[in-house]
Amino acid sequence: MENYLVDLRKYTPNVDENAVSSIVKYCGIALRDPDSSLVAGTDRSELATVRDGFAAKKLGLPAQAADAGIQSVLEKMKGERRKHRVTFYYLLAEATGTLEKLG
Repeated sequence: MENYLVDLRKYTPNVDENAVSSIVKYCGIALRDPDSSLVAGTDRSELATVRDGFAAKKLGLPAQAADAGIQSVLEKMKGERRKHRVTFYYLLAEATGTLEKLG
């Protein structure tokens, strides 16, 4: 969990550890696999999975709000080649004002 906190602090100073823990639990075993622990920001099907999975089911976002949030996160992380899923999801919740739904 400490690695996620360090990565997140590159993007946002005040990280809600309960929200991070909730995301880690949501992702579960997927975080063990190097490929599924990352978000491929240039893969449309991957971004659709983020929108239709985490954003819709966990955050309760409609598709348009989720897409806008995803674009915001992609812009924020544009210099990062390896976009960690936990960091991406946290920043998505932060960008869409839904962090409270995680903790």
